[in-house]
Amino acid sequence: MKLENQLFLVTGGASGLGRSVVDALVQRHAFVVALDLNDIELNALQQAHPEQVLTVVCDVCDEDSIQSAIEEAKRWKGQIRGLVNCAGIIGAGKLVGRSGAYPLDAFKKVIDINLTGTVNTMRLVAADMADNDLTDDEERGVIINTASIAAYDGQKGQIAYAASKGGIVSMTLPAARDLASFGIRVNTIAPGIMATPMLMNADEKVLAPLLAVTQFPKRLGKPSEFADAVCFAITNTLLNGETMRLDGAIRMP
Repeated sequence: MKLENQLFLVTGGASGLGRSVVDALVQRHAFVVALDLNDIELNALQQAHPEQVLTVVCDVCDEDSIQSAIEEAKRWKGQIRGLVNCAGIIGAGKLVGRSGAYPLDAFKKVIDINLTGTVNTMRLVAADMADNDLTDDEERGVIINTASIAAYDGQKGQIAYAASKGGIVSMTLPAARDLASFGIRVNTIAPGIMATPMLMNADEKVLAPLLAVTQFPKRLGKPSEFADAVCFAITNTLLNGETMRLDGAIRMP
């Protein structure tokens, strides 16, 4: 799938890894519809890329909200060729903590946004992509989801987050198989410790042990490196049903 002049949807596109993906796609001359709940950051994004980006306030857990965003995107630039799911939350909490059992509502919230929200956007956008014209590579679309190394090496306090990201990893191959007959690919990227604002503001005592178990390079990952991986996964037509770890060979104890 080429990037130039193609239309992509990016959930969680107003900040963090999602924003880096939007910027990378714009640099490669694509058109992007950025979906997010943060209207202030969406407005800033729109001002930064007024010609190539359309911003839409959207809740990935709400079917009507997603369907409305799909229709708005198509009115703007026609067929949607790609979906990049970056929307998500962390929601830390131990199974049993000092205050007792982990609240089930807190667990459900993380699952709803990270996992169910990803499935929700996938199914609705893929259904629309299925009617696209074929590209020269006989593709109709491509979907890139965001997991985490927590899917493999979940830490204390990550039971909900690890479960949600593990679900994304586990469904990658079945989703690719489900959509293969339509010419739609599905891949997942599982980033490691990335230089997001939250981590950049963390105390050195927090960062040091993380870097200690990173093999090479011994630094935080750059959001731009995540975005580059997304662009690679979009453009390499043979890559399908795969989860790529982007983590400097980190293996958490």
